[in-house]
Amino acid sequence: MSDSRINAGVIYKAVLLAFGLVIAAMIFRALISLVLGLLVVVIIATPLSAFADFLQRWRCPRPIGATLGLLLGLAAIGGLVALIVPVFTREVNDFAHSLPAIGDALSRRLGRLTGSSPAHITAQVQHFVTSYTHNPSRLFGPVAQIGASVAAGLAAIVVVLLTSLYTAIHPEPLVRGLIRLFPIPRRPHVHHILMRLRTAYLAWLRGLLVGMVVLGGLTYLGLMLVGLKFAAFFAVFTAVAMIVPYFGALVSSIPPILYALTISPQKAILVAIIYILAHQLESNVIQPLVVARTVKLHPAMVAIGVVAVDQLFGFIGLLIAVPIIATASILVDELWVKPLERGDGLAPTEQIQRSTAEGLTFRVRR
Repeated sequence: MSDSRINAGVIYKAVLLAFGLVIAAMIFRALISLVLGLLVVVIIATPLSAFADFLQRWRCPRPIGATLGLLLGLAAIGGLVALIVPVFTREVNDFAHSLPAIGDALSRRLGRLTGSSPAHITAQVQHFVTSYTHNPSRLFGPVAQIGASVAAGLAAIVVVLLTSLYTAIHPEPLVRGLIRLFPIPRRPHVHHILMRLRTAYLAWLRGLLVGMVVLGGLTYLGLMLVGLKFAAFFAVFTAVAMIVPYFGALVSSIPPILYALTISPQKAILVAIIYILAHQLESNVIQPLVVARTVKLHPAMVAIGVVAVDQLFGFIGLLIAVPIIATASILVDELWVKPLERGDGLAPTEQIQRSTAEGLTFRVRR
């Protein structure tokens, strides 16, 4: 009888533990999504607030300045899309029409390299495609999920943009409320940390925009120089993939190299050289000049951080992987490394005074 009581108690505790773990996992996922959303809002609101601050020097009200900054940003994106889409659409259509011939040529080339017969490779590809064409119901689920995801994404974008706009118009209550969560002796240090984060976000956005333009332009010119078709398509894909550091560059180089391989191995080698040179020039020359030392992260830290961000935040997190890694790096530096080096947990008065003198602290308007 005692054994049954013990077993029942163990089972009861195990059920409670499992239930608690499930609830904790759900709360953790909700918190991760909340943190990601807040970070996206802050990243967008930071340049809008800086633009509003700039216009406010010319006696332009902050609501007008922040709204004008958002409209200019959307107009710049829309103008870039309108400029690229016609050429991009034409090349995408040509690329889609050429896919059967490209697939045949690639299968023959891979057959020679791997020793497999082209017919065997083609049969495997056709079997994969036929499994979907003969069972179209297998596509309905993914298509419905994609449609729902697109609708939810558009709604989220609208909410994020509006929240970012309101944050940029009235940042003082939010900043003041955040600072008041800390003890009075710590508040100057909190000012310093917030300013470091603000500078890092602005530098990342500036470097990202310049880097995308430079990398896309260099890739386009290089592919046109070697006479590779669909240069605009590959260049735009490369520029967009740059958002994900390191891994985006690797992924963006695979399609043009494979396409060039269908023409000749020499063409594929030339395309690979173009991508290596373009990425080296952008990462070692352009980025240091634009970003300077504000978001200086070790490549190994970024590579490991991207994997960690993907596991925690998913694909959306990869789009802002560098700000997330920079945030973690700055917080660890300010809250852990520097106190250890000083031997205490307080920010030195000299550092705060120097930061204030250099204008590196937030100025909360009252």
